[in-house]
Amino acid sequence: MLLSTEWLKEDYGIDLPPELLAERLTMAGLEVDNVAHAAPPFSGVVVAQVLTLNAHPDADKLRVATVNAGRGEALQIVCGAPNVAVGVKVPLATIGAVLPGDVHIKQSKLRGIESFGMLCSARELGLSDEHAGLLILPEDAPVGTDIREYLHLNDSIIDIDLTPNRADCFSIRGLAREITQLCRDELGENFSLPPLPAIEVKTSGKSSLTIDNRASQDCPRYLGRVVRGIDISRATPQWLVERLRRLGIRTHDPVVDVTNYVMLSLGTPLHAFDADKISGGIVVRYAQAGEKLRLLNDSEAVLDKDVLVIADKEKALAIAGVMGGAESACSTSTQNIILEAAWFNPTRIAGKARRFGVASDSAQRFERGVDYTLQETALNFATQLILDICGGEAEDFSSAVSEENLPQRLPVAVSREAIAQRVGRSYDDITINSILMGLGGEVQRTENTWQVTPPTWRFDLAIGEDLIEEIARIDGYANVPDRLPVVQYQQDAGGSRSLRYYSDLLVAQGFQEAVTYSFIDNASHQAFFPECPAITLQNPISANLAEMRLSLLPGLVGAVIYNRNRQQQDLRLFECGRVFLPQIEKKIADCAQPVRVAGVMSGLAMPEQWAIEARKIDFFDAKAVVENLL
Repeated sequence: MLLSTEWLKEDYGIDLPPELLAERLTMAGLEVDNVAHAAPPFSGVVVAQVLTLNAHPDADKLRVATVNAGRGEALQIVCGAPNVAVGVKVPLATIGAVLPGDVHIKQSKLRGIESFGMLCSARELGLSDEHAGLLILPEDAPVGTDIREYLHLNDSIIDIDLTPNRADCFSIRGLAREITQLCRDELGENFSLPPLPAIEVKTSGKSSLTIDNRASQDCPRYLGRVVRGIDISRATPQWLVERLRRLGIRTHDPVVDVTNYVMLSLGTPLHAFDADKISGGIVVRYAQAGEKLRLLNDSEAVLDKDVLVIADKEKALAIAGVMGGAESACSTSTQNIILEAAWFNPTRIAGKARRFGVASDSAQRFERGVDYTLQETALNFATQLILDICGGEAEDFSSAVSEENLPQRLPVAVSREAIAQRVGRSYDDITINSILMGLGGEVQRTENTWQVTPPTWRFDLAIGEDLIEEIARIDGYANVPDRLPVVQYQQDAGGSRSLRYYSDLLVAQGFQEAVTYSFIDNASHQAFFPECPAITLQNPISANLAEMRLSLLPGLVGAVIYNRNRQQQDLRLFECGRVFLPQIEKKIADCAQPVRVAGVMSGLAMPEQWAIEARKIDFFDAKAVVENLL
């Protein structure tokens, strides 16, 4: 996730040095990979307006312009850009300017005509690879203003490597919440994020969209709105283009750009369909086995029954939460759209992007869990932006909501004693209250216990230890004492010998410990367990690792074969690990996972020597090992 410090400052009032933000985030578990500038260093570039434009007397592709650079006297500039025109505002590199790549701008002659500067494209300023023409600035750009100041290019972009459990930080608002907690000393105890604005969209007062939700357990909230009469050919505003660019998103058209912007801002993915390509409303359903869908990246996905799709009455339109279909996508001729905002069950979305070989920002968020209360806010936010940019008329939104299938936020209890025991130190009540309240949920306090109802955006807070981790993390891991916890030793308290005991015995008998995958291939399963049902993975990392092991032996035998094929004949290997046993009439996730110890022996019973005749390992050698273990 990329974070723009300028965006953070403009929208949330957080104005802190990027070095401080990077240090606090990293020490709190949100590792910062890099801090970069939004634009490379350059100077001497200002906003200018073209006043006149004439043909060059000695060059067909060059033209002579006079521009107002806010310095009183108009400047003469020779330019060859195809999109230069009278009245446009563009970046002007004045004499003495230094552009990226250490390019120095001097007064020069082009085919005999004096030029007192250079009009610039986005590529020449290092802002993008676009060089087909000049960078056209908005009409209200103040002439003479330094372009770095006008475009807020003195911005820093922080690249954060988020862990899978922190889906709440896949947005600027989510990172602002986190920074507010981590930088309380700098921001002040009374600092808080501004509330989300209540956006009132002017609508036609009716809704023509119907939603048939046949999979409410995996899509308990689906909102859709028709917007008619838009002009999708209009240019996306420069401020929005620039915000997307800094967060690594390439611009397409205003509709797609707005949905991406809202996703980055709030963390709620949206999608837009061409309404004229949809027959009979929206249907949320599971795919039919073998059903095909051509995706936006032009790949064809062959769907299974476990894939959730957004469809109409005739065909699938999108893989829910992953990627839209090409046939229903917006194009240059689109005039009417359907905006979608939904909440999908993370377990239903997980692994689907990888299965179909696509990279999707939406799937990245949905499979980790997004806030299930923001869909209406995001839909209104996107609708208003589209109306402002493209015009048109919005209808009321339609919805299909199954409250009983939405996530339930249950209170989590944590006591003062548990905090001290887990962390190794105590915290004062003021610190604990401040951190728990700052999480955004509901906090109730008794004498020694806090009851916390996690906020709707934090799916990683489920047990007391999660809250204890938050207290230690936000207060600072540097404040956790580096001493071992005190344990009250009780002889034979375990009741049974530990795995370490058996490992030591096996090592003493000449064995080496092996660690093999918990997954095996189907051929190995059939060889070892031909009559036992298999636990097959939905998204295996490879075809050879597609089933969970019922025993440690397949992996150990595979290790023996691997070594013997490389002239290592004498082997004694053992492994301690879990096996996965399916249970009758229970889900795969409820399989038994007992710990087992297994070993294999191969080759000679003793190393070759003159005093003992060479002898291969037999049953009685294995029996002796087992007797020693027992």
